[in-house]
Amino acid sequence: MAQSSNPAFKNNAAFNGRGAIAVSTPSATELDELYSRPSATPTDTDRMSYEDTTLKTVALFAVLLVTGAVGWALPGLAIVGAIGGLVLGLVNTFKKQPSVPLIVAYAAFEGLFVGGISAIFERTWPGVVVQAILATLVTVAVVLALFASGKVRASARATKIFLVAMIAYAVFSLVNFGLMIFGGDIVEGGAFGLRSADIPGTSIPFGLVIGALAVLLAAYSLVLDFDFVKQGVQRGLPRKFGWQAAFGLMVTIVWLYVEFLRIFALTRE
Repeated sequence: MAQSSNPAFKNNAAFNGRGAIAVSTPSATELDELYSRPSATPTDTDRMSYEDTTLKTVALFAVLLVTGAVGWALPGLAIVGAIGGLVLGLVNTFKKQPSVPLIVAYAAFEGLFVGGISAIFERTWPGVVVQAILATLVTVAVVLALFASGKVRASARATKIFLVAMIAYAVFSLVNFGLMIFGGDIVEGGAFGLRSADIPGTSIPFGLVIGALAVLLAAYSLVLDFDFVKQGVQRGLPRKFGWQAAFGLMVTIVWLYVEFLRIFALTRE
């Protein structure tokens, strides 16, 4: 019998022919028992599943809530959470293989950020946090229901439009942030820079329009996240990619929540 030159096989008795084991023919009863056993679940085969991905997502949000309570009590930690979340968000996004410690650390930093800014917003505009939470939950539920029913699906064309719009939104956000930091009072009495400016000829803040567009972008991002989970389960991706899916969902849901916070705060202005 030919022997493999691969050390991993050559030194293994199961492959080199020196460790042959006599195998008896199974009886009809034994065969019937084998065929009667339940099929292996995704967990047994270490593959992605909807249930496992849901549990991972819940676990990440549990971490976020714990550190969010700390951020709520110490709003000054919001800047630490923002910087840490940004760095780890980029690292996790561009990693080819998901890293559970880095993803959990991202959730912890995001909790500090979300808790901190929520406390600041609530003290400035009482009631906006509850409104933003409810709006976020309703949006996620509606998008999930539409996706599950097949009425909303990700498409190549829509995704291209989404990416272009995301780039434009990111550029606007960076410019607006820079003006708020270095440009002095862009809008007198406005807390959100260009977002606080009224649309010419109206008393409607420009930020409400930007916020509405951002919510639509976040909603489509949710569709992409749900589609990733669906494709991962159907293609039998390794179970660890459930963490990547949970990470993507957290990024989108936190973004959606922050947009609603700003929208409701602008209506108070």
